[in-house]
Order: sequence, then structure tokens, then C-alpha cells
Amino acid sequence: MPVERLAVDAAADATAAAERIRALVPGGGHVAEGVATLIDDVRRRGDAALLEHAGRFDRVGGAELEPLVVPDAELDGAVAALEPELRAALELAIENVGLVAAATVHEDRDVVLPQGQRVRVREVPVRRAAVYVPGGRAPYPSTAIMGVVAARAAGVDEVVVASPSDDPVLRAACRLAGAARVYRFGGAHGVAALALGTERVPRVDVLVGPGNLWVQEAKAQLAGEVGIDGFAGPSDLLVLADAAADPRLVALDLAAQAEHGDGSLVVLVTDDPAMQDAVWALLEPGIGGSAPLDETGAAYASVLVPDPETGLAVADAFAAEHLELVGPTIEPLAPLVRSAGCVFVGPSGATAFGDYVAGSNHTLPTDGAARFASTLSARTFRRTMNEVHLDGATGPLADAGIRIADAEGFVVHAASMRARQNGPGR
Repeated sequence: MPVERLAVDAAADATAAAERIRALVPGGGHVAEGVATLIDDVRRRGDAALLEHAGRFDRVGGAELEPLVVPDAELDGAVAALEPELRAALELAIENVGLVAAATVHEDRDVVLPQGQRVRVREVPVRRAAVYVPGGRAPYPSTAIMGVVAARAAGVDEVVVASPSDDPVLRAACRLAGAARVYRFGGAHGVAALALGTERVPRVDVLVGPGNLWVQEAKAQLAGEVGIDGFAGPSDLLVLADAAADPRLVALDLAAQAEHGDGSLVVLVTDDPAMQDAVWALLEPGIGGSAPLDETGAAYASVLVPDPETGLAVADAFAAEHLELVGPTIEPLAPLVRSAGCVFVGPSGATAFGDYVAGSNHTLPTDGAARFASTLSARTFRRTMNEVHLDGATGPLADAGIRIADAEGFVVHAASMRARQNGPGR
């Protein structure tokens, strides 16, 4: 695919540029009807539908899908077969992701209000969560780690993984990360089974993880019946670089994200025409083992801006899943970033480290959802719940509450508060 080249003269043009770049890859609307049909079939027929569609769409299906759950002995065997260096690498990733995830878990706290009442703000984990791991171009043990470790840090009672991949390293990662079980299915039908429950697949409370447009559309359609992390579809990266950045490092990072293939979107934003030309000259024939630019299946865009501030405006309007800030005039802008899934600062800040071992979670909002959505974390699996202790505050609160209830026409609300105006039972 050729590089879409744009020039943005002012920050006011940033939104239009971002929309033009986003249009280079398809959205999920064209699969909505097919996904709805699969969901309805699983809702009606349960396991029978799950097995049928797994046989059609997954790597394994039909009789090969039995048992639905990968046996513990198979998971243990996968761990035992790991090369020591690979096991150590997986354990390092698990430790780092766990440390960052634990930092997002808050203790219960009490808020004492002026009228004397006390509201305890509690965070409680969900009981059951599922992590979806794609099985397309490659196995993704890192994705299993990101989801399972975050859920366990949150205190979820039972964390399961669903994947159509039979990769032994993925299964070992699931075991090391602490998954309670691993299902052999994937796809929109698998998402439906986890969200709705079938005869043999218990319904989960939260379902997270990346996947293709069918998987993400299924999550979106079922969001009213299960908690989701958001749209975690094909990957995107925006690198904002100045003239002092190393074009080879920039090109390597763009090529690394393009490695995710069809639907991926990589963008260079710079105020230096020479940087722009150098990066694409390196990418065109392939770099670091990547395929030539026109063979990757990814979409590419290059935006020339007059200054770093305009570049930041483009980056914020684009709301990248991954944002890299590289160069002495660019890196100081990091505190000003408002819309990005994860920000990597400086020449050492390759997105690939975040994909595996940096400790940040690589399940991030895509397709511009970083405008309003957050990275996957322990908080994804926890709910805030208030616990109210009114004690002797009913008098002053009732005076105000009764007036509001009367204004809304809810007479029994008013009566309920009035009955406690002078204390309970009076």
C-alpha cells in the first residue's frame, strides 16, 4: 500500500487529518450483520452452535474441540517443555505487568460529609473474567499474560482464557500467569459463548482482549450483557519525531507495528521533510527482517507539520493506540498528551518493549478510542461500589432531599425520607 502523505499547516486542521488517516483502514460496520447472526445462534443453541461454528472458523473444531477445556496435564507439559531462557522471559513479563497492575488497585476509603454521614467508597472485583487471545497470524502468549495478570491483580475469583490457537508457548504462558482454565475456541461465536454462557461454558462478568473485527464487533454487540475493555482491534502506532531522531529507529518501530498485518495503521508525524524521506526510504524495501512496505498489508501515512505543537495536535486528534515521542523538541511535550493508549518517550522507547516486558499493558484502545478509553488494567475488572452510613445526618439531609423529591413528583421518596427526618423509626 502506498504511503498517504499529508501536510497540516495549523493545529486547527488536525482533526480533519486524523479522520483522513483513520479512513485508510476499514471499520467494523461491514461485519455487524454476520456477527449478530452468530450471537443469536449461540444464544439459542448453546454448545451445539459453539461446536458447529468452531468447526467452521477455528483452527480446531468439531471432534477436535473435545474437550472444550485444555487438560491441566497438557498445560503443565507445555510449561515443562519451555526452554529455560524463554520461561525466564515470560516470568519477567508476568512480574512486571503484575507490579504495574497492582498499582491501579485502590483500598476502600471513607468520605465523611458535612452533615455527618459517611460514604465508604469500595472497589470490588468481578467474580469471573475471560481473556480472549487471537489465533491468527501468530500465537500471542504476551496477550494472555497482559489479561490474566491484570485480572488476578484485581482479585478476580476465576480467570479463563479462550483462544483458537494450539500453540504450546501460549498454553505455557496461560499456566504461568495463573489462568484457571483454557478454552480451545475463538471467534465471534466464542465471545458469544463466554458472554452469554452455554451448557458447558459458564458466563463471565468481564471479557477482554484484542482480536479481528468479528471478535471486536461481537464484544461491542454484547457489551450490555458483559463488561468489556473496549474496542481492541487492529494495531496502530503514531511516531512524532523531529530532525534529531534516528530515522532507522523510527523506521524499525513503524515496521514492527506493521508486522501485525492487515488493518494495522502506522503513522509518522514530523516537522522535518528530510526525516520523512529518510524513514520511508528505509521502510520501502523492508527493514529489520520486515517485508517490503507494499507487501505487509498495513496502511501507512506521513504527516508533515510546521512545528512540534501542531504535531501534538495531530497526535491528540488521531488518539493513537501507541504514541512515540522522539527528539529534543518533541519529548518535553509528553505531559501535554491527552489522547493515547500508551506513550513511549525518547529514543529508547520502542513500542515493542511495551508489547512484552516493560510492565505497561499492551491491550490498549484502538481505532481512536483512546479519546475516552483506558488501557487494560486491574481496574477493568473492578467495580466501584458505595456503602452509605447516614447515622445522625438524616435531619439536614431530609430537608433538602424532600424538596428535590417533591420537585420531581416522587411523593413516596419524600415520605421515605420524612419518616426518618428525626431519626430512624420516628
